[in-house]
Amino acid sequence: MSRITLTPELQYEYQHLFATCAIRLERVAEVEERVDAIMADRDRYWTVGQRLNIPWFVVAALHEVDAGRDFTVHLHNGDPLTERTRHLPDGRPAEGGPPFTWEDSALDALMLRGIDAWDDWSIAGTLYKLEEYNGWGYRLYHAHVLSPYLWSFSNHYVSGKYVADGTWSDTAVSNQAGCAVLMRRLAEVMSLVSPGAVPRIRFSRKAKVVEVEALQRYLNTLPGVFVRVDGVAGRRTSDAFSRATGRYLKGDPKARGRK
Repeated sequence: MSRITLTPELQYEYQHLFATCAIRLERVAEVEERVDAIMADRDRYWTVGQRLNIPWFVVAALHEVDAGRDFTVHLHNGDPLTERTRHLPDGRPAEGGPPFTWEDSALDALMLRGIDAWDDWSIAGTLYKLEEYNGWGYRLYHAHVLSPYLWSFSNHYVSGKYVADGTWSDTAVSNQAGCAVLMRRLAEVMSLVSPGAVPRIRFSRKAKVVEVEALQRYLNTLPGVFVRVDGVAGRRTSDAFSRATGRYLKGDPKARGRK
């Protein structure tokens, strides 16, 4: 059982940190490269997330941070997919036989860690689950350092990390982008819908689109915005988008006559 609970105070902390998260200038190009690669493979992440009823970008962030976005190894621990895992957790997946597909192995890894049992995928709930996934060592024993597993490469992290199990260094610096940083940039990409980055999000009362779901999650991090996360870019989503950006979604009747 977790030693940390998701209190209203902790929810506010996560929401505030996500809203104020900015990529360090010297890391912008690297984060952009990683996010572009994630977007190129989002269909694979969507397949795994849909089967477990979790957001695709959570699967993507975990794959990037824990396995370097390598589709030839187990998400459990980086062992090759050509055989069952040999390191802890060993002998996974328990069912089926090698060579395993990355998707089947990822499903096993996430279910083994109980990700599929979690149902709060708000920004605060997501960041809580990701921090729990990596461990509460930073929050419990080094509270002056926000977990680099979430915040590395951002203004919320400078230095301090575990360099081995139970071995702490105040001067060591994480050299990988944190999950929250990747998610923040993904949210920006989805909401801004820059030409060529992702298919343009259009106003619709029926069509369900994965990019719209990500946009809705991002909009819900803004003060006073509450939209249903259902992947449908209808009236409430377009109004919330207008409140955040000053313009309605393309195709919205309200956008006529406005640039």
